[in-house]
Amino acid sequence: MSENQTQETQKNALVAILGRPSAGKSTFLNTACQEPVAIVSPVPQTTRNAIRGIVNTSFGQLVFVDTPGYHESEKKLNLRLKSVTEETLEGADCILYIIDTTRPTGGEEQMNVSLAARYSDRLVVALNKIDSRDSQPAPARQFVREFLPDVPESRIFEISAQKDEGINDVLKALYAIAPEQPPLYSEDLYTDQNIEFRISEIIRGEAINRLSQELPHCLYVQIADLERRGDGGRLWVRAFICVERESQKGIVIGKGASMIKEIRIAALRKICDVFPYKVELDLQVKVDKNWRQHDTTLTRLIP
Repeated sequence: MSENQTQETQKNALVAILGRPSAGKSTFLNTACQEPVAIVSPVPQTTRNAIRGIVNTSFGQLVFVDTPGYHESEKKLNLRLKSVTEETLEGADCILYIIDTTRPTGGEEQMNVSLAARYSDRLVVALNKIDSRDSQPAPARQFVREFLPDVPESRIFEISAQKDEGINDVLKALYAIAPEQPPLYSEDLYTDQNIEFRISEIIRGEAINRLSQELPHCLYVQIADLERRGDGGRLWVRAFICVERESQKGIVIGKGASMIKEIRIAALRKICDVFPYKVELDLQVKVDKNWRQHDTTLTRLIP
C-alpha cells in the first residue's frame, strides 16, 4: 500500500488481544508499540482494564486492546474482568489470540479457544514464547488446527514477544484483514491512557512485582491529587496503595518503611521516563476493607 493513500482508504483496525493469564499479551502490546503501555509481571491476572496501545505505520493504524487474562472464576472481581474481555472482543475489528507454548493446553485454554472460534473470520493466532527452552510449538499448532480449523496457516505465527521475533509478521497479517476506514487516533499517539491512569498502573506494577508472594491481587492504586506546578514544568502526585486488610498494610510499608520506599523510587524512575517533565511522588498506604467485594469500587477501577 502506498504512503500517498488517503487516511480514508488506509487499513485501520481495533484489535483485541485474547489469551489466558501470563500468555504474554502485555509483553506483545509493549513490544508492538515500542513503549511501556501495559504492566508486565510474572504474576498472572495483573491486567484489569482493556488497555489500548497504538501502532502507526504506512499501512495504517492498529489500535491494540490488551484484555484481562480469560479464565474461570466465580469471584466478583474476576467475573467483571471476564465481562471486559467479552465486550472488547465483540467490538473489535480483528482478534489476536496469543497462546503460551511453554504450557500445555488445558481447561483454561479450552475456554479461550472456544471464545476465539466465534471470530475465526477476523482472527490471527500467535504461538508465543518460542525463545524459551520449554517451548513446544508443535502441539500448540496442532491444538489450533483442531479447534480453529477455519483459521488458515497464513494467519498462524510462532513469535517471541519478549525478543521481538515474528511481531512484524503478525502486524502484516492483521493489516491484511483490517477494514479500510479512518484512523481512530492521531498518528503521534501510542496510547490513549490519561496521565492519572498511566501513573497508577506504573505504581501498581512496581508494587505487584515486589509483593508477588504476599498480595498481588489485593491492592489497587488511588491517585488522590494530581497538580501541575512551576508553570507546568513539574507534576506533583499524591497516591495511595490500597489494600484490603490492616495486616496487609504493614507488608506494603515494610520494615522501617523500606518496601514503600523501594516501590516509590522504582515507580518514580519509570514515571519520569514516560513524561517530559519533573515528577514528585508522595506515596502512602491505606486500607479499603474487602474492596474486591464492593461494586462501587470495582466499577470505578474497571468501568
